[in-house]
Amino acid sequence: MSTVSPLRWATGGLGLVMIGIGVWRIAAQPAPAEVLVWLAGAVVLHDAILAPLLLALGLLLVRRSDRGLLRGASIVAGSVLLVTLPLLLRPGAPPNPSALPLPYGRNLVIVLGAVAVTAGALLLERRRRARRRERVGSDD
Repeated sequence: MSTVSPLRWATGGLGLVMIGIGVWRIAAQPAPAEVLVWLAGAVVLHDAILAPLLLALGLLLVRRSDRGLLRGASIVAGSVLLVTLPLLLRPGAPPNPSALPLPYGRNLVIVLGAVAVTAGALLLERRRRARRRERVGSDD
C-alpha cells in the first residue's frame, strides 16, 4: 500500500484551487460560452494538428539523438508565438497604445529566425563533434 506524500496533496490541492479560479473567471465573463468555444478550439488545434505535425516532422526529418533539440526549439518558438500572436491578430487598434509600440510582426520573424538559426547551429555542431569522435575512434 503506497502513501501519498504531503507535497503531492499540497500540489493537488493547489491545482484544484487554480481550476476553481479559472472556472470562476470564465463564469464572470460577459460571454462565457465564447470563451469555452475558444478554449475548445485551442485544444483541437493543438491535439489534432500541431502535435501530430511536430511528431511526424521529428520522426521523418531528425535523427533520434537530435529530437530533443527540435523539441526545445519548438517549445521556445511556440511560446513566443503564443505570447505574440494574440496581440498581432487582434482586430483594430490596441486598447492601450503602449501595447504595440514596436513592429511586432517584424520582431516576431526576427526572434523565430534566431531560434531556427541557433537550433541549426547547435545541430551542426553536434554532428561535427560526432564525426570527429568517429574519426578518432576509427584511428585506434
